[in-house]
Amino acid sequence: MPKPPLPPELDAFLAEPNPSVIATVEPDGHPHTAASWYLWEDGRVLVNMDAGRKRLGHLRADPRVSITVTHKDDWSRHVTLRGRVVDFDEDALADIDRIAEHYTGRTYRNRENRRVSAWIEVDRWYAWGGSGPWRPSP
Repeated sequence: MPKPPLPPELDAFLAEPNPSVIATVEPDGHPHTAASWYLWEDGRVLVNMDAGRKRLGHLRADPRVSITVTHKDDWSRHVTLRGRVVDFDEDALADIDRIAEHYTGRTYRNRENRRVSAWIEVDRWYAWGGSGPWRPSP
């Protein structure tokens, strides 16, 4: 798996509001996956969770994470990012608003629950272009 930085075309792909699935490690070592919104900013991934989510506890106990982002119209085109959480923001309603606006054009509707953000630093990545490994444009 290559190390960052990612090629410009993958930067552009990750900047789009594409679907993603995040994987964390449960206390017993099993993987836990969940569909998740994200933002790609300056080579890092921002995710945001309700403070009561199990995956937040997983990330606090073991910061290793993998996130796979699929093209919104062609799931065979995807990028997998592996890394670790390097920072938590414990009062992150503004972050979920930014993420929700990215995906829906509106702020996040649930204003009651406390939100926590996690910043993921990417260590390795892999991309698939539909018929083979994603290659930079000539």
